[in-house]
Amino acid sequence: MTALEDAIRARRRRWLVTGAAGFIGSHLLEALLRLGQEVVGLDNFATGHRRNLDEVRAAVGEAAWARHRFIEGDIVDPVTCRAACEGVEIVLHEAALGSVPRSIENPLATHAANATGFVNMLVAARDAGARFVYAASSSTYGDHPALPKIENLIGRPLSPYAATKYLNELYGEVFARCYGIQTVGLRYFNVFGARQDPEGPYAAVIPRWARAMLRGEACTINGDGETSRDFCYVANAVQVNLRAALIDDPDALNQVYNVAVGGRTTLNELHAWMGELLRERQPHLRVAAPVYASFRAGDVRHSQADIGKAQRLLGYAPTHDVRAGLADAMDWYVRRFGPGENARVAASI
Repeated sequence: MTALEDAIRARRRRWLVTGAAGFIGSHLLEALLRLGQEVVGLDNFATGHRRNLDEVRAAVGEAAWARHRFIEGDIVDPVTCRAACEGVEIVLHEAALGSVPRSIENPLATHAANATGFVNMLVAARDAGARFVYAASSSTYGDHPALPKIENLIGRPLSPYAATKYLNELYGEVFARCYGIQTVGLRYFNVFGARQDPEGPYAAVIPRWARAMLRGEACTINGDGETSRDFCYVANAVQVNLRAALIDDPDALNQVYNVAVGGRTTLNELHAWMGELLRERQPHLRVAAPVYASFRAGDVRHSQADIGKAQRLLGYAPTHDVRAGLADAMDWYVRRFGPGENARVAASI
């Protein structure tokens, strides 16, 4: 990414990262501060954590942190959105209520954050004259059976979450057409890495399993374990956000792109790989056999991305496949969830 990083360092811009205390948002915040940028962060801590901001601050140092202004607020409030966008050139919109099961349980909260909040942010970015790069989702493919997934072939949404993320794409396209705002949508495929939350019933599978393994607990696999996903390490997601933010090719703008590595990993394979990587770091660790449960409502059986469009138009080049990403993240999981950490972690939550 050296050329991309040099291009960002060449001029200081003001960026807004919504969901800055969340998983992907905090990685974007860290990357931008390391590259000498001025960043406004916005989060309401519904799913983000102050400890993620503390971790970024420790990683970048006080001089870089001084270029960050944080706003605690909710994107459902249009006044907050306008204030956050003042003087901003590029919006990286990560704020959302994720999780298919959560959306089935609470569709109103999902719609408020992911639909109403999204339009509020689009309006604020339009009024500020900012480019708008936003987190879309592979859930948009719904029940379309084809593999790999290609951007212009989608099916019917299988959950309220998927419906809201498809709505985001429609609004992005309409705002580009009606108001001339530059938008780029990024359909994430199962992004993972450090700072991803293992807590609660809607936690992502990789941090939840890492914690369970380190505690000697059995991991729960929904279904028979042959469900597959195109797991994507967070460094790849950061890269494509930065590329989308700076791309000047008009053909690349007002488009939606898959963000993944183009592979398929079953849950059984994932469990085995994580166990191997943890035992390399803790040879005496005993990883329990997984427990199999029912399939989850709203989940698709297989997911795999065609990333050719992002490679061609954005210059996207994934730096980590699944195993490399797991290896890169595993030390963080051990520090965060390993023996002796639980009391300190509990005190910080």
